[in-house]
Amino acid sequence: MNTRRNLIGGLGAGVLGLALGALGSAAASQPKPQAGKGRFPNPTLFTHQGRKVEFFEDLLRGKVVVLNMMYASCGRNCPTATANLRKVQQMLGARLGRDVFMYSITLQPELDQPQHLQEYVDKFHIGPGWQFLTGDPQDILDLRYALGFYDVDPLVDGNQLTHTGMVRIGNEPIGRWTMAPALTDPEHILSAINHVDHRVKHASEGFQQAS
Repeated sequence: MNTRRNLIGGLGAGVLGLALGALGSAAASQPKPQAGKGRFPNPTLFTHQGRKVEFFEDLLRGKVVVLNMMYASCGRNCPTATANLRKVQQMLGARLGRDVFMYSITLQPELDQPQHLQEYVDKFHIGPGWQFLTGDPQDILDLRYALGFYDVDPLVDGNQLTHTGMVRIGNEPIGRWTMAPALTDPEHILSAINHVDHRVKHASEGFQQAS
């Protein structure tokens, strides 16, 4: 995994928030990506419902997003991560699909067609507001690298399970991005989401949705 993912993945729960703050501030200083340019490409993808979408224009631009990588035939890591993220989905409540958007991108687009992703969604009882995505294999590879799901060691990078253990969280309009372990406490993932969402007030008693 890349440096940022190694850093957060090795942190305990007590210092995760500090890491998110430092990494988020660093990310905020980076140039904002543009559709089809820079860090985020804009390929055509298909949702688990068979809907045709453009990655940047339809799914990323102007949004707070939560992304992870998976594949339908993944035996252990993906189902466990999905179950954990389902708890995050439930904790987001009405914010999901309105203020925050969740996406899971297959690592095996040559096998995972929309109907296979729909079966995965049904199997794990995924509710509305969380889209599973597939597309052209090269486009998926480009997205994986653009989103930071990679390792500099080609042997490690070639192991698909390597890329199922992290969650990419970001606020596209302000260019604030971070990562969190997919299997950390769901409350920590929610805190990371709130950290990048400028609509949330960071009060001493906890996060509150800004009016």
